[in-house]
Amino acid sequence: MTGESSHAPRMRAIIERKKAGLRLSADELATICNGAVAGSIPDYQLAAWLMAVWFRGLDATETLELTRAMVATGRTLDWTGIDRPVVDKHSTGGVGDKTSLVLVPLVAAAGLAFVKMSGRGLGLTGGTIDKLEAIPGFRVELAPDELRRQVERIGCALVSQSPDLVPADGVLYALRDVTATVDSVPLIASSVMSKKLAAGAGAIVLDVKYGAGAFMGTIDEARELARTMVRIGTEAGRRVRAVISPMHRPLGRAVGNALEVEEAIETLRGEGPADLWELALQLGAQLMTMSGVSDPEEAAVRLRRIRDSGEALQRLRELVEAQGGDPSVVDDPDLLPSAPIVTMATAPRAGWVAGVDAGAVAEAVLRLGGGREVKGAAIDPAVGVVVLRSVGERVEAGEPLAEVHARSEADVHAVLSRLASAFSLVDREDACPPEPELEWIDDS
Repeated sequence: MTGESSHAPRMRAIIERKKAGLRLSADELATICNGAVAGSIPDYQLAAWLMAVWFRGLDATETLELTRAMVATGRTLDWTGIDRPVVDKHSTGGVGDKTSLVLVPLVAAAGLAFVKMSGRGLGLTGGTIDKLEAIPGFRVELAPDELRRQVERIGCALVSQSPDLVPADGVLYALRDVTATVDSVPLIASSVMSKKLAAGAGAIVLDVKYGAGAFMGTIDEARELARTMVRIGTEAGRRVRAVISPMHRPLGRAVGNALEVEEAIETLRGEGPADLWELALQLGAQLMTMSGVSDPEEAAVRLRRIRDSGEALQRLRELVEAQGGDPSVVDDPDLLPSAPIVTMATAPRAGWVAGVDAGAVAEAVLRLGGGREVKGAAIDPAVGVVVLRSVGERVEAGEPLAEVHARSEADVHAVLSRLASAFSLVDREDACPPEPELEWIDDS
């Protein structure tokens, strides 16, 4: 938008105030959000305000009021009448992060209602919606009445983010993306939490990742973001906890949409990688605790029993079928899309694996066609990488490090050397670093 608008003079004053480091009122923040959605504030003024926020920041009150103003620009989901606690989860994104595919049916089988709205992948971070669409026939878009009926019937849904929830976020995020203002903690926190609040859950667990394969590079950055989001949720009357989890190496072994669906199924069978199951178990136990169902230890015991009994896997079948997918995929993952070429990236020398660079693995998958560099680009659900060696394992020269699932030989050759270099090898086993532990943050 290029013309002068009725909001333009006031918006200039708001920009001036933030440029000077002054606090903005709830009314001023509402003016920004409403004007962004209505198109009555020019993009250049919104961009100027975003940059002022990037430099000057927002305090806790401003961040909360911005979040509330963003929520108010769209509709909110009302789960009144649902006969079980409604919960939600958000991950800041990582490599191989298919936790929602495990967590949603697991927690629903435990008696909670889990409504998870997710997005698509962009850059090095995968998207839950892309993984779901690897399942033949799976529908990620549900009308509001259809969504409610499904939650009432089977206790869960995995759907794409509705455009009429928090439309201000769509406008502001698009501008943040092109104005280099994405990496602002108040703007990240308000973007995430506005959508979580609009989705209507009473208990929310946040998985804030840090490391080479995450948006937040350091644990201190992750802690700051986690505390900000927990504070917003708590002030808005929700029960919120956040876990700080490492993303130095991929979560689990599989990276790539169909491969990750298969690994999630294996995990619900009790056959998946330990790190993926442990994260899903802890997130699920916290959701049950925040919902007043049980304490974390009892919840963990119950969730393990639900997995081992096959109840969680059955709930996944019901979820896939309810959303138009082929439920036989759950029993026969070979029905998922598969790449025509499977080959190995091998170790250049002998040694112990000291690290697996999540960012490098993600770059390889992106090069294979399993990710997108611009919004709306098509992706190949069949391609990807399966990490075969864990930190602390011994490998000999020429032994496999990772399995490459590719569409062509040219794609294989384009990623093999980069993928092999993602594995750090050391000469002594005691030089392998210990895995960082999960760290929980709440409002206390």
